[in-house]
Amino acid sequence: MRVLIVSDTHGKNGNLEKVLRLVAPLDLVFHLGDLEGSEGYIENIAPCPVHMVSGNNDFFTSVPAEKIVAIGRHKIFMSHGHRYGVSFDTVRIKEVAREHGCDVVFFGHTHRPVIDQEDEVIAVNPGSISYPRQENRRPSYVLMDIDRYGDLHFSLYFLEK
Repeated sequence: MRVLIVSDTHGKNGNLEKVLRLVAPLDLVFHLGDLEGSEGYIENIAPCPVHMVSGNNDFFTSVPAEKIVAIGRHKIFMSHGHRYGVSFDTVRIKEVAREHGCDVVFFGHTHRPVIDQEDEVIAVNPGSISYPRQENRRPSYVLMDIDRYGDLHFSLYFLEK
């Protein structure tokens, strides 16, 4: 299974369109918030089901703030992350994921990519595909591959400017 993880498009979807073409075929897309009104558009351009949560800039949306998705033997807690201090560390959001019985948490908000596999809860932030803030300032996204044994493999990618 091949899964695209993105966040913080802020209504600017050109890079998302590029990535969808670049990494096809896909089985799922996860969007971790700050959609800014483009929920329907993203669902329409994605070649597969899309799981979304709302972010701190998604004011008038019916998209939930948090969501749990089961894939194989894994449970994924989805949140934009702004309510859990993710700008400082992943401690609180990992605790909340654990409280929900999840072994993986996907979040956004910081516009900086992170793949943290250091303890029993894996934390993944794909950064921003539209407004990156990390040192190289390149739009980023994560691909998650699930192998035939059900193991998760994460790869961070950057778009050329």
